[in-house]
Amino acid sequence: MTDFTKILFQYWGHRAFRPLQEEVVAAAYEGRDTLALMPTGGGKSVCFQVPALAKEGICLVVTPLIALMKDQVENLQKKGIKALAVYSGMTNREIDVALNNCLYGDYKFLYLSPERLGTDIFKARVADMNVNLIAIDEAHCISQWGYDFRPSYMKIAELRELLPNVPILALTATATPEVAQDIMERLRFRQKNLLKKSFERKNLVYVVRHTEDKRKELLKIAQAVPGTAVVYVRTRGATVEVANFLRENGFSADSYHGGMSNEERSRKQDEWKNNATRIVVATNAFGMGIDKPDVRWVVHMELPDSLEAYYQEAGRGGRDEKKAFAVLLYSEADKIAMDRRAAVAFPPVEEIKRVYQALCTYLQIPIGAGRDSVHDFNLFDFCKAYKMHSLTVHSALQFLQRDGYLELTDELDNPSRLMFTIDREELYKIQVMHPDMDLVIKALLRAYSGLFSQYANIDETYIANAIRLTPNDVYQTLKRLTQLGAISYIPRKKTPLIIFTEERLDDKNLRITKENYADRKERYVSRTEQMLGYAASTAKCRSQQLLAYFGETDSYRCGQCDVCLERNELDISKYEMDEFLEHIKKQLHAQPLRLEALVDSLPQKTDKMLKVVRWLLDNGKLEESGGTLHWR
Repeated sequence: MTDFTKILFQYWGHRAFRPLQEEVVAAAYEGRDTLALMPTGGGKSVCFQVPALAKEGICLVVTPLIALMKDQVENLQKKGIKALAVYSGMTNREIDVALNNCLYGDYKFLYLSPERLGTDIFKARVADMNVNLIAIDEAHCISQWGYDFRPSYMKIAELRELLPNVPILALTATATPEVAQDIMERLRFRQKNLLKKSFERKNLVYVVRHTEDKRKELLKIAQAVPGTAVVYVRTRGATVEVANFLRENGFSADSYHGGMSNEERSRKQDEWKNNATRIVVATNAFGMGIDKPDVRWVVHMELPDSLEAYYQEAGRGGRDEKKAFAVLLYSEADKIAMDRRAAVAFPPVEEIKRVYQALCTYLQIPIGAGRDSVHDFNLFDFCKAYKMHSLTVHSALQFLQRDGYLELTDELDNPSRLMFTIDREELYKIQVMHPDMDLVIKALLRAYSGLFSQYANIDETYIANAIRLTPNDVYQTLKRLTQLGAISYIPRKKTPLIIFTEERLDDKNLRITKENYADRKERYVSRTEQMLGYAASTAKCRSQQLLAYFGETDSYRCGQCDVCLERNELDISKYEMDEFLEHIKKQLHAQPLRLEALVDSLPQKTDKMLKVVRWLLDNGKLEESGGTLHWR
């Protein structure tokens, strides 16, 4: 058993790595800059956690997903591995304490949101840390060509100047060849090193169902395919509506979206993971970091904006390597809906500027001020105050983010946090002088450890129940302890945040670049067209289409998707089919032909030739006009 395998078994209980994992682990351990392309469910986190544990020092992990960051820190702590996180929404004191613990507390992992990398406090501390590895999750976010570009990721390359000898391990589940090369260049790899697992999922059956009644089709799938499932929709309201529809028809189903509280989301996840709920109807955030291997089917009720997004979400099915189904429900209305989404996603530049100036006024930021300031932000209050449409405002904020003026976080449900700011002797004096506070102080010390050295998440209701007080009693006591200087207490808060990465500018100096707007719109339209092409196609293997998109052009037909099954019914071998297709395409590219002339051009196997021609006509690859056949 290698040292890597011993670590894997000690902390994760696995005796062997999954395909490609060990090569990635070895490359990171040996200090080689590496980009690892691994499909969803391929075990990316192990690839940086194992080599970091095998070396002295701390691993920096950059990820944009704060909820996933918190989950991974919690999971590491449960394994007895010291880890913490620094992200937008924490107070300066919390960040200061966390970074001090990284310097002096023997921590192995520091998770960071990308916008934290450019702050002065982080730059000052990281230079003194013994960093053994920089892990970049969702690495496609650094590429302008990627489907989810984030300007804050550009700050990662600056770590090269602060930590010139520390290797970078970049990881992503979705990157085209163009994006993969761009990632390595933008992260300033000392030598390009791409480790790639095939995007092929042999156990995953891709299916597109053309239907004008998607809910009826969903019921058919739920009845025909046993096992747990995820149904993806685009809006929060739709999660509730579709879940109710499934329940009304006798299926165990629940909804999930980002507007729910942490407790509600955790409860729904746990019930689904433990098979108490069979089907979760969710927005696309569901599934990130949730390792449920036995998902038997994933249904998309609407088209995602790109094949990257679709591949990642569909890939949450069948992680146990057993057969699973990824079903996309498609209707003619989807094309209209996608065009409408493009119009909303790209508001006029003047509208983007209007949103920016209104936002600065709303947050009371004068021109020339506001850099690095963090603000709670209620989108709907803002839209109501300025009579703006929420979708337009959200799209405008995305553009301002891509050009580096601000950062908009997802809605965060931050629990209350607390740390003692005096030593035990001073605390004892307060307990003696204020006996009414003694119960709460003792309850805190019993329930939570490490309160004198770091912030801990606390639950006022839990404390109240333990000492038979009301949550408000506990809250008021904590406020009084704060006034006495005994604790630093941050009450629970649920809100998105706006972080201004630059000072406020006037209209003349606020620039929305061509690369950010026109070029990005062109790439967005191209991605949506490829997504529509996949959905509308009836002539090429689904798996081959996806693999070709990610640069794998020499793949074989899967033999099990809806297209392959229809071709299989022709009773024609793959070799024969390819031969016929090549011949027909060659003949008709030269000139349109009548059916008889086309059949006569290959006299052998005439019946099979006719089957292929009929199939091509039915699937829109051939069209008949004026008695002659044309290749479309």
